[in-house]
Amino acid sequence: MAVQPEGTPCWADAMFSDVEGAKIFYGDVLGWTFGESSSAFGNYTQAYADGKAVAAVVPPMTGQEGQSAWCLYFASPDAAATATAIKDNGGEVLMEPMQVGEFGTMALARDPGGAVFGVWQAGIHEGFEATAVPGAYAWAEVFTRDPEKSDAFFPAVFRYTAQQVEDDAVDFRIFSLGEKAVLGRMKMTDDFPPEVPPYINVYFTVDDCDAAVAKATERGGILRFGPMDSPFGRFAALSDPQGASFSVLDMGTTQGDMPRMTDVS
Repeated sequence: MAVQPEGTPCWADAMFSDVEGAKIFYGDVLGWTFGESSSAFGNYTQAYADGKAVAAVVPPMTGQEGQSAWCLYFASPDAAATATAIKDNGGEVLMEPMQVGEFGTMALARDPGGAVFGVWQAGIHEGFEATAVPGAYAWAEVFTRDPEKSDAFFPAVFRYTAQQVEDDAVDFRIFSLGEKAVLGRMKMTDDFPPEVPPYINVYFTVDDCDAAVAKATERGGILRFGPMDSPFGRFAALSDPQGASFSVLDMGTTQGDMPRMTDVS
């Protein structure tokens, strides 16, 4: 797979205090298998769907213990330049660009609304080896209480164009690169408890949304929303047993008309 255009979601990983437990859970729910952990890189362990690298799990570094969460990385040809753009547009760089052997260069940041994300400048590791197939990354959305901040920030850093969904019930925006939609932005409502911070919700592809939800809840996960049908597929929001939020999406089961959208300058 060629290096993705700047701003394309290209990788996802999560820290778990119980990595073996995470491997069992996601292996059951998403069908992942796992490679050998890399002791040289903090026991970073890649997850595979049908032999293709689709994500990674890693134990927390000393002092980094806390709530497990998925982190989505955006492709960058120059992580240092992206870090500068993040700062220049009101974001915060949590970890300055750091070379990860020959694999690439990573940085961690927070948008002005509070959502944490990663930046990945590819070396020999170019990111997802598969997307939109069972077990692989499908889509992502920035959940924020300050949509105006996120709406200004992401197009400034990654040159996205934007469209607003015409729906009085939800405040939802789609960011695109050229003709390709790459990221959603959802305003968090009062349905979200105040202690839930803004975050980027990662969707993983499944063959059967209801079956995935059943497996997840049987294995200690919590159903947060859904399953629900949409024009984009049948989806549900979950938390794994260690508290990391994610969603599952069956893109083959669609219902309803695509929403009307207005271009945003």
